Amino acid sequence: MAIELPADYKPSPDEPYMNPRQLEYFRRKLLSWRQELFNEAQATIDAMREAPHEVADEADRANRESDTSFELRTRDRYRKLQTKIDEALKRIENGEYGYCEETGEEIGLKRLEARPIATLTVEAQERRERQQAQVADPHY
Repeated sequence: MAIELPADYKPSPDEPYMNPRQLEYFRRKLLSWRQELFNEAQATIDAMREAPHEVADEADRANRESDTSFELRTRDRYRKLQTKIDEALKRIENGEYGYCEETGEEIGLKRLEARPIATLTVEAQERRERQQAQVADPHY
């Protein structure tokens, strides 16, 4: 069943958390983001295909290699982000979206609006980062 959303709909704390309208809102937001990433990746591929392959000048060649390396790193970040978007979409499907994977608490609308792929509450994320910092630096 399709959920109708007004064009100006924004999730509100005044409505039940992760109700069908909110879930549909975030599903559309994630799908739109995934499409933007796909379009950017495609534009990168097209630009790399169209760029001249033979560059006579050493400085131009070095610049070209640097640009290519940067574009490939960017595409790798996009690929990882697309995976996280797909995982968020699966959480919407199975009813887990919007809830912390560690505590089961609500992640919160503001956090999801800012980072729709979030899987942790702010507190759980900070705790995880502190633990990672302690592992990386035992003198933390």
